[in-house]
Amino acid sequence: MSEDIENYKEKYKTLEDLPGIGPATINKLKEIGFKTVESLGTATLNELVSAGIGKEVAEKVIETARKTVAITFVRGDELVELRKNIRKLTTGCSSLDNLLGGGIETQSLTEFYGEFGSGKSQLCHQLCVTVQLGETQGGLNGSVLYIDTESTFRPKRVQQIAPRFGIKPKDVLKGIVYAEAYTSNHQTVLLENADEVIRDNNIKLIIVDSVMSHFRSEYIGREMLANRQQQLNKHLHKLTRLGRAFNTSLVITNQVMATPDAFFSKAVAPVGGHILGHMSHSRIFIRKGRNNMRIAKLTASPSLPEGEAPMRITERGIESDEDY
Repeated sequence: MSEDIENYKEKYKTLEDLPGIGPATINKLKEIGFKTVESLGTATLNELVSAGIGKEVAEKVIETARKTVAITFVRGDELVELRKNIRKLTTGCSSLDNLLGGGIETQSLTEFYGEFGSGKSQLCHQLCVTVQLGETQGGLNGSVLYIDTESTFRPKRVQQIAPRFGIKPKDVLKGIVYAEAYTSNHQTVLLENADEVIRDNNIKLIIVDSVMSHFRSEYIGREMLANRQQQLNKHLHKLTRLGRAFNTSLVITNQVMATPDAFFSKAVAPVGGHILGHMSHSRIFIRKGRNNMRIAKLTASPSLPEGEAPMRITERGIESDEDY
């Protein structure tokens, strides 16, 4: 089955290679954000029909494109073979890697949430470096697409971390494709038009830091909640579909809110509601500990047990005591 997929990938490299569609249809597909065969393979029929593409044509192009991304019924033993394409990205912190079963999976959405100053963005900076490492070093030998919603990205911090992993500071920034999102709509549009950027720059990690910042500030009040969650749901589905189509790791950071009905404790919970909770495959809560320590707690995973990992923020990045 994997050989068939590779054959289809070789046969249908661009939208122009797909049979039965003309230049007008191709232009419409590109206008609504489907610029590659990989992204089209994860499209829904309604997305294409609502853009003015005929139902029969839409069904045909989606069916053909899906042959390149293994969307079909498979037996369990065939699924094992398909999942051999799944890779693990090291976080650069051995205790956190152990907590995550070896690192951050590709084609999987990993969420880090915590209070301000807990180290979420610091970890994102470090992942910008580790993704560029070779696979034998725990990296994905690729680049990162970084969507920044809170203006927290600092190139100097990435350059400061890079030498620890054997990458020259002047070279590490070449592997980062950066975009600052100014509104939730802008954030959504950036992702909807990212497929060509992902393909052309060998993107193997997509980071959204943080995913809820704009949604939380723009959709205020209970009467806006339903609309906010609908837009968030669409945004997260686009993110996971890109991860599936291009076999990339997906990392989002998230804010927290206080839980006022929790007595005798300083309880917090991630924002985003059930939509975000269901979409995140792995959720890690980062909190401050004693002596400048951070504690990462795995609170949800489809395959891993709950657990905790100590780590520390240093000039070299995010480390555990085992890394010294």
